[in-house]
Amino acid sequence: MSEYPTFQSGTSRFDQKTFFGRFRHFLDVIDPSTLFVTEKRLQESVELLDRFKQGTLPPGVTDAQLWQAQKIKQAIIHPDTGEKILMPFRMSGFIPFGTPVVVGLLLPNQTLVSTIFWQWLNQSHNACVNYCNRNASKPAPVSKFVQGYLGAVTSAVSIAVGLNVLIQKANRFNPTTRLLVQRFIPFPAVASANVCNVVLMRHSELSEGISVLDDNGRVVGTSKVAARHALMETALTRVVMPMPILVLPPLIMAALEKLPLLQRQRRLVLPVHSLVCLAAFSLALPLAISLFPQMSQISVNQLEPEIAMATDCKIVTYNKGL
Repeated sequence: MSEYPTFQSGTSRFDQKTFFGRFRHFLDVIDPSTLFVTEKRLQESVELLDRFKQGTLPPGVTDAQLWQAQKIKQAIIHPDTGEKILMPFRMSGFIPFGTPVVVGLLLPNQTLVSTIFWQWLNQSHNACVNYCNRNASKPAPVSKFVQGYLGAVTSAVSIAVGLNVLIQKANRFNPTTRLLVQRFIPFPAVASANVCNVVLMRHSELSEGISVLDDNGRVVGTSKVAARHALMETALTRVVMPMPILVLPPLIMAALEKLPLLQRQRRLVLPVHSLVCLAAFSLALPLAISLFPQMSQISVNQLEPEIAMATDCKIVTYNKGL
């Protein structure tokens, strides 16, 4: 596959059937350089794509220019509403604006108030990103997002505070061990909150089902089985994503803080900690969201009998969501 294949509007230049292709695609999606695109450049990109659709492209426009224009538009403009997404809540802004929150979550010697604050701030940022990048093709009640947000905040805060209290009361831990264990508390709190958020916001899919499509993209039925698969894949992604972000930095910092330089220059600990969190976040996000294809496949034999009767295909696809 060439670096810039023939441009096709609304598609990716990378093969979405392979993990590596999806990984490269999502590196494009989260590229923070699109945060610095000017209004003029955005308008030029939108106009170029409009002219492509109308078949009136000026001579000399390359596939590379068209792919870049689409990358810019998709990073800034919501595909359903056509409105600009606020910079902190774009997928390309998730790492730059989310890293300070991760650093806060992993700060040592957290108090009860700081634990609650950072867990609340993390779930609030996640909720805003989810809402601003939601599928808006069909109207959905805001109450769904509020329900998911409140459930995520409640579960994250309660688990983090509960684990902190348990560790403080554990007499068998010496102060050094207690500090190390406390650094890992954010992971179970955030992971459980992420799963809670998915279940609360998408629980209606389990009772109503989701659309499954044949080889030609035609809807052949609505499946509750496919809905369960979609939610499990999404929930697994939401558990895997915070794992490197919230587990690797404490392990790395525990080793780095023993170095003579950081022992002598304690003011360097926070900057080094921030860089470690940034590196872990930058690696974990594209890896996690690349685990499963956006359009997943499932055997017709696993689905409801009425769907098997409605199509001759052996495999159908469904949109798992993010």
